[in-house]
Amino acid sequence: MQKIPLVDVHSEYEPLIPRLEARFREILDSGQTIRGPHYWAFQEEAAAYLGVERSVGVGNGTDALVIALDALEIGPGDEVICPAFTFYATAESIARRGATPVFADIDPVTLNLDPEDVARKVTSRTRALMPVHLFGRPLPLDELLELGLPVIEDAAQAFGAPGVAQKGTLATYSFYPTKNLFCLGDGGLVATNDVELADRVQMLGFHGSRDKTAFDFVGYNSRLDEVQAGMLRIFLPELDGWNRGRREAAARYAELGLGELVDLPEDEPGHIYHLFVCRSPERDRIRAALADEGIASGTYYTTPLHLQPALRFLGYEPGSLPATEEVATDNFSVPLWPEIPVEAQERVVDVVRSAVGVHSGA
Repeated sequence: MQKIPLVDVHSEYEPLIPRLEARFREILDSGQTIRGPHYWAFQEEAAAYLGVERSVGVGNGTDALVIALDALEIGPGDEVICPAFTFYATAESIARRGATPVFADIDPVTLNLDPEDVARKVTSRTRALMPVHLFGRPLPLDELLELGLPVIEDAAQAFGAPGVAQKGTLATYSFYPTKNLFCLGDGGLVATNDVELADRVQMLGFHGSRDKTAFDFVGYNSRLDEVQAGMLRIFLPELDGWNRGRREAAARYAELGLGELVDLPEDEPGHIYHLFVCRSPERDRIRAALADEGIASGTYYTTPLHLQPALRFLGYEPGSLPATEEVATDNFSVPLWPEIPVEAQERVVDVVRSAVGVHSGA
């Protein structure tokens, strides 16, 4: 029985290994391993790809969030509204700055923030909004922007999704190895159309300095590594093709009838399917059946952030975010990557059909 992984990043970069090896050798020969030519070039290329004025490479996606908040001078006494159905780093970065995460509920169809609930949560202490473009599905920002607050887009799962980074104040990205645009370790990026903010972000990631002799801010040591920048410069031109492959694989699941068995993720032209997250009240039965057949699956945010032990001090109780808590109980993902074989997807659908059918008495 051949196992099917949830993702197969190796299949994406395997054809590029000769170029990656040559790039690594080039960097080794140059001796420039911090803030070298690839670091600066990738920042320009990423900004051009995203359609923004500037982008700044940082150490990882969490640092990108913390530094974005710092660049806006958000700290103790401030509130930042974000979802609870997201990875912990979103709220963690707010708390790390000494500010207070305020959780708004999600739309149970898109799984992104519900703008109406965000509006209800705004107070005189609200300094920013931090929506997440979850699982690669871009959240339209117009309703949030109407609230007149800075918007930090957590786009860790959405590099390449159309429109992301172009309307918010700042957008942050992660290049963790399973992301749509990934590196071979850790890496992150902050993108913006505000050149002054970009300069501040650049300095904050370099100990609050331009030249390491004069220090204007209390900053961080968080720079995108030269080796990772060099690899990202090879991967970036491949991204559109990879994202097309993800969309084609997502459409294929629908064509194979998976939507007759479970609720499929809501599609739109800009969705780039970082993960293919479905919903079903039979989640546990389906996942057990998949595991029995050597097919990987995943679940996400089963304990939402407002109920996490580290954030109990915020005072949220079960039932305070009903849509978030419902989705936490029934979501699961099935294998998807740009070059996933059709036969693998057929196996996934057959196993799900068997699991649902057996339970229903069919």
